[in-house]
Amino acid sequence: MSKSKKSEFRPSDYVVYPTHGVGQIVSIEKQEVLGMALEMFVISFEKDKMIVRVPTNKVVEVGMRSLSSPDTVDRAMTTLKGKAKVKRAMWSRRAQEYEQKINSGDLIAIAEVVRDLHRNDDQREQSYSERQLYEAALERLTREIAAVSGADEVATARHVGEVLVARAA
Repeated sequence: MSKSKKSEFRPSDYVVYPTHGVGQIVSIEKQEVLGMALEMFVISFEKDKMIVRVPTNKVVEVGMRSLSSPDTVDRAMTTLKGKAKVKRAMWSRRAQEYEQKINSGDLIAIAEVVRDLHRNDDQREQSYSERQLYEAALERLTREIAAVSGADEVATARHVGEVLVARAA
């Protein structure tokens, strides 16, 4: 199974690492760790100035995947247009759920967090932690949509913002 996954990704491919978002495979290198030879994907997260090394045989286990399909991006944009689902649970419980959705790497789940935490100018202000979660989800969403469509991140963020504002109008 690791062989089929290994051949699925190549240097210069964009991938989604669930806890960090969209990164680019820079190379595949061999390293010796605890006396064992391991083959690793070297993934660069340019925006975060971070490099992550993922053993090729752990790709499935860590949830690394290729970019979403254009169809999935369309479904995520449709999710953004939907009505926000406000849960009545305590904030700590909701925050935990939002964090799990963001770190799942699932584009639709991330779109749900953006939709649910988006505030218009006429709505009450967000708390600091709410705003942090919203911004993290929005950044993950726009980075992946931009990577899939080949568009500029700024233009993609503007488009996502327009969709969220239009939904409320």
